[in-house]
Amino acid sequence: MFASLLLLLAASAYASPIVYPRDVNDTDPFVFTNYNGLNFTQMNITLPNVTIFATGGTIAGTSGSSTATTGYTAGAVGILTLLDAVPQILNISNVAGVQISNVGSEDVTSTLLLKMAKEINEFVCEDPAMAGAVVTHGTDVLEETAFFLDATVNCGKPVIIVGAMRPSTAISADGPFNLLEAVTVASSPLAKDRGAMVVMNDRIVSAYYVTKTNANTMDTFKAVEMGNLGELISDTPYFFYPPVKPTGKKAYSVANVTSIPRVDILFAYEDMHNDTLYNAVASGAKGIVIAGAGAGGVSSSFNSAMEDVINDYGIPIVQSTRAMSGEVPVSDVSSDSALHIASGYLNPMKSRILLGILLANGKNMTQISEAFAGSADD
Repeated sequence: MFASLLLLLAASAYASPIVYPRDVNDTDPFVFTNYNGLNFTQMNITLPNVTIFATGGTIAGTSGSSTATTGYTAGAVGILTLLDAVPQILNISNVAGVQISNVGSEDVTSTLLLKMAKEINEFVCEDPAMAGAVVTHGTDVLEETAFFLDATVNCGKPVIIVGAMRPSTAISADGPFNLLEAVTVASSPLAKDRGAMVVMNDRIVSAYYVTKTNANTMDTFKAVEMGNLGELISDTPYFFYPPVKPTGKKAYSVANVTSIPRVDILFAYEDMHNDTLYNAVASGAKGIVIAGAGAGGVSSSFNSAMEDVINDYGIPIVQSTRAMSGEVPVSDVSSDSALHIASGYLNPMKSRILLGILLANGKNMTQISEAFAGSADD
């Protein structure tokens, strides 16, 4: 007992917990459990520690056909099966897997996002022996989760969000190598202080700016105007720039947040009807994002309805763009009769995430407007 205590005390002097050699007669696949209850498949003191939070998605998807890249079942494979498929990860890092959920990304909820952020803050940020975190995720709404984590996990340790465009059963499935590269970046000291990042298809992209640009191809995740932070060559990360914070980015705590208020997105189109806006309010939306035409544009009639909702209901409305790239400047949506909020360079999905976080933190209309103004150019 006394000897065990000495070993634990000695472990605190290292960046990673002490080595627990695997007993050759031990059939238990885990050789170390840390104080948070995380099970590591190995504990090599020379390697950094990374926790992988698995949510499901295509990277964990399966199909009866090796050529199927559509029509598969998402979230069918657990985290341990994913790790078993990439044994090379254990040459890079000691990894622990947490199965947060196992669903297609379309079923990721704000409740799940809160759980994820709080667990990463607790299990990774507050543990000095942990180098970083990886989140496996479906790609359809991956950018929204990445943006949420970028805003709510701010300890300087890398948080890498990774997915796949082909299910695990497909020929040349991209998930295993994407996962290997994600753990590689999460383990790298060069990845510190860069916020959350998406690592897929050899690219490293800021979560603040990344978006899914194609529904099917493997090179879908890009920051169209801003570019990549770096790339991986032969499993070695190379960053183009030193760590820098995106313009307008702010950090928010969700430690005391129990739920995210409902925020709806309304898509602008010719002859758009005002009742869609009032229906959103009547259905319980506490904030609204407009995916406007061009730089946030809506019809004169719909604009009047927005001002009614802003002034009479006290509900913040953020005007973004359905173009999915480019800026919505303050000058294009400002009005003397209501506080219109411009999204700046944030697309509708990220505007929705940010507005929900601000509302959850009790920010008023003026504070919300100021938060979004940092992302605008004027």
